Amino acid sequence: MTLPDLLLPTCTQMLGTLSAWLGKAAARDTGDGAADGAALLSTRLAPDMFPLSTQVRFACVQALEGVARLRGEAFPAAIAVLIDEGRNAAGHPGSIADAQARIAETLAALEAAAATMPDIDPAAPIAHSLPQGMIFDFTAGQYVRDWVIPQFYFHVMTAYAILRAQGVELGKADYVAHLFGCLRPGTMPAA
Repeated sequence: MTLPDLLLPTCTQMLGTLSAWLGKAAARDTGDGAADGAALLSTRLAPDMFPLSTQVRFACVQALEGVARLRGEAFPAAIAVLIDEGRNAAGHPGSIADAQARIAETLAALEAAAATMPDIDPAAPIAHSLPQGMIFDFTAGQYVRDWVIPQFYFHVMTAYAILRAQGVELGKADYVAHLFGCLRPGTMPAA
């Protein structure tokens, strides 16, 4: 399995899943005019954590950054937009439709990248710098395994936890919805 074969389907499947969770959140409109979800998107698990709207945007950032670094390319402008929106989400959370649009844009970028993704040597060096000045020296394999995928899942699962904590009806089946295509016919338990 190549690094793109691991990274691209993982991010694509889970971003689609995240969008479906947001769809469930939007569908539970109580008729009080809150269908845009701004209050929900402002919710945090803890006071020092980013809100749901940021978790969605940062999941998109991790996917886009991962692809750009593996390709050895400059980050697309979309990453700076997502980071800025994410950092300012407490005051401007946007709507569920906005969050789903960001996911759709990211999925389109991942699809385009998949068509032209080069072979990547897992031993190729990747330097990953953080805004605080820290720099991690990874191999491409370490970068995907130890940075991109865990960081991506952190934001996706924090979004899941926020949605669950706010009463959105999600369960394990919602988390693994992409796996039902692999389910052997006739083995689904009766409800």
